[in-house]
Amino acid sequence: MSAGSNAPPLPDFAEAVRLLRAGELVAFPTETVYGLGADASNPEAVARIFAAKGRPSSHPLIVHLPDAGHLDRWARDIPRPAWELAEAFWPGPLTLILPRAPDVPHAVTGGQETVGVRVPAHPITLGLLRAFARAGGGRRGLCGIAGPSANRFGRISPTDAAHVREELGAAVALVLDGGACEVGIESTILDLSRRDGPPRLLRPGHITPGQIGKVIGEFPELPAGMRAAAVPRVSGSLDGHYAPRTAMRLTASDALLRAVEDASSQGKRCGLLLRGPLEPPAVHALRRLPDAPDGYARGLYAALRELDQAGGDLIFVEAVPPGPDWAAVADRLRRAARGSGKA
Repeated sequence: MSAGSNAPPLPDFAEAVRLLRAGELVAFPTETVYGLGADASNPEAVARIFAAKGRPSSHPLIVHLPDAGHLDRWARDIPRPAWELAEAFWPGPLTLILPRAPDVPHAVTGGQETVGVRVPAHPITLGLLRAFARAGGGRRGLCGIAGPSANRFGRISPTDAAHVREELGAAVALVLDGGACEVGIESTILDLSRRDGPPRLLRPGHITPGQIGKVIGEFPELPAGMRAAAVPRVSGSLDGHYAPRTAMRLTASDALLRAVEDASSQGKRCGLLLRGPLEPPAVHALRRLPDAPDGYARGLYAALRELDQAGGDLIFVEAVPPGPDWAAVADRLRRAARGSGKA
């Protein structure tokens, strides 16, 4: 999201900065999803993130930076491709995994020797990060805000300020409202922490492998070719994630209507998420998203949240097409289905 001539004025960041420096939590909008922010240099503040989300402390957090000029405060042995990608895509939805600089607390890296960093493309969060830096930027001059998605661990990510308040309530001292998120799914995560071997795509997102390859002249290794034990742990990599509490089934288009009819005949109240021209049977709740990757991604989490809150027994989601354009959406849907139906 960029700040144009018709963009609303930026808020006064003084209170948000005061809260962050005091170790409190501040939620903020990004172009991807809303983040739950804390001073990334303060282990006690970072621990509040884990407590609020119910997130295991071994799961690393992504650190948001004011600009690429702060990268060497958080990472060491930074390879040339990292600088090339930062120039091409920051601010933007690309997280880089790099070797941890000595002053970076293990609390934010999940105990690992790597750290995930990005510069978000949202005027409110960039304003907050820059105001935080001007105020001293945390301990040892580290100017970064840790910011996982502002929701309970494993649940549907928030793409609106109201979602944050619904999920976390009083655990968050302040929610900066930036409206609906423009991209709607989490950032691409690329591992550049190895001295040898190709970059590794650890989470697909809006920035595609093809775009990355065009910038650095090398196509990243994809998850199917990697051993899980050999790559850093990163956000959103669990088999079940981004999930509704209502059971969810991802179903091919040609089998969808029969599956809904069968479930309905058994007395189940069905929610249905469509992307194509199918005419649905009568269902308990219905949402339809654009049949294009970017538009679908932008509305995905809000649609899943509405269907989850509709009080049904089962959510059917029409599967998306194969191919690289839909890879990030397919990844989120697959994980959401695997993690669904759990209280």
